[in-house]
Amino acid sequence: MSRYPAVRAVVRIVVGVLALAGIALATDLILTKGSTARGVVVAGIPAGHLDDAQAQSVLDDLADRATRRVALATSTGTVTVPPDALGLTFDRDATLERLMEQPRNPVTRVLGLFGVSRTVEPVVQVNRAAVDATLDEHRPTLEKAAVEGGVHYVGATPVADLPAAGKRVARDAATATLAQRWLYATPVSLPLEDFSPTVSADVVRQTVAGAATRAVAGPLTFRGTRPTTVRVEPAQLGSILTFGPDGNGGLRPVIDQKRGIALLGPRLARTERAPVEATISVSSGRPTVVGSRDGSRVDWEKTFDSATSVATGADASDARVVEVAYEPVKPRLDTAAANKLGIREVVSEFSTSGFSSASGENIRLVAQEVDGALVKPGATFSLNTHTGPRGSAQGYVTSTIIDHGHAEKAVGGGISQFATTLYNAAYFAGLEDVDHTEHSYYISRYPEAREATVFEGAIDLKFRNNSRTGIFIETGWSPSGVTVRLWGTKTREVQSITGDRSAFTDPPSLKFPKGDNCIASSGSRGFTTSNTRIITDVRTGAEIGRHTRTVKYDPEPKVSCV
Repeated sequence: MSRYPAVRAVVRIVVGVLALAGIALATDLILTKGSTARGVVVAGIPAGHLDDAQAQSVLDDLADRATRRVALATSTGTVTVPPDALGLTFDRDATLERLMEQPRNPVTRVLGLFGVSRTVEPVVQVNRAAVDATLDEHRPTLEKAAVEGGVHYVGATPVADLPAAGKRVARDAATATLAQRWLYATPVSLPLEDFSPTVSADVVRQTVAGAATRAVAGPLTFRGTRPTTVRVEPAQLGSILTFGPDGNGGLRPVIDQKRGIALLGPRLARTERAPVEATISVSSGRPTVVGSRDGSRVDWEKTFDSATSVATGADASDARVVEVAYEPVKPRLDTAAANKLGIREVVSEFSTSGFSSASGENIRLVAQEVDGALVKPGATFSLNTHTGPRGSAQGYVTSTIIDHGHAEKAVGGGISQFATTLYNAAYFAGLEDVDHTEHSYYISRYPEAREATVFEGAIDLKFRNNSRTGIFIETGWSPSGVTVRLWGTKTREVQSITGDRSAFTDPPSLKFPKGDNCIASSGSRGFTTSNTRIITDVRTGAEIGRHTRTVKYDPEPKVSCV
């Protein structure tokens, strides 16, 4: 007999157990082939020993969670944001690979057989730059801001703003937490860390006793041009001055620009000078450029920097004078640009006549406003935009208009005659017709199908300068007629062909109460006609384009005043 029967028995038992375990593990290996590992849990969802269809269902749940807004929570508040705001993406295929991976450690496999679970993290990508940007946006809610040290004034007395520590999101740890907890469908608690203000309480107290007290020790005098001086008393200075962090642990004086301009702007406005744009003059019979001039305005940033330097660096007994700084203001059109516009000659001209004295006054006013207008290459001219309102406040008077197909009286009547004159000048210059509207019925003093009406806020006259040079508009008015002359460089010839009248319609009869607003009329027939514009190159004679516009005129009604 062996001397160690007990040892041999133990060995047999151990070998038997190991053999049985090996058989069990081998059997489990065969049974779990093609399924997820036993006992795995992903984002809180049990996912152990699932076939492909069951695993896909778990992944569907995770994919659905990946589309929902993410709740970010700290001890100071909660916000919800879309996943893409954090650069969060869920890798479905890579997560499935993790779930399918069978553990190599036999102990882990045995524990799985007995229902012991283990966590498998879903595969998630996080964009750190997006996380930082989103957390920056929501700092007021998610973080407790540190109170920076500073100084403000009550009247002319400096008051200390003592600093206090704050709490901010720990960005590295927060990014890792998002990757781990995003798909759990619960608010993600972000870790916070303490952070201290950059300015200490000692620096604040020293500033109050030193620079902040010196700043209001006496009045400041701002000295501008022409000459103009503005005296600012200590309490006034205190209303616009504070001391804030300089980024290096100290405090620097800062004047609130909005408040400072409100205090000083009205009193320094007369020292500024508006720029003068270059213009075109045709008074000599040929176009010449009248030169531009730069303007100037207060450079508030430099002026306030100088003011804080003077205020904090001088005693009350010293001269406390701030020289106001100015910056140049360039005109929209300077002399050089005006000379390049190529305005050399008359390119078209058109005149109309036959208006009443009241209409003539309105035509004179609108012609005066348009006279001297400059249309740069590629720009569109709008009569309504250029003149703005045309009412009694602007000097316009009551005259005849067409309202709902019949003559009526209103303020601004007669301006359509100027619109027709301007339209024809643009027409014969070969400029692009952007928008115009004919009168509802034909008026004999205008060319058929080549006229325009306007009404403030509703009907406009627009044309675009489609030439390579500028267009300068000159107007001329007399009690009997109005002329519009366009200057530029002539490159086109324009031919106008008026079509025959057709489709005549008879006028209706209307009756209105007698009075100043009723204008009797014998009426006239309506008809349809057309106009064809043919544009050719002035140098070669080649046709550039042609366009036919068909116009239907309503009949002018017979109006009786009864």
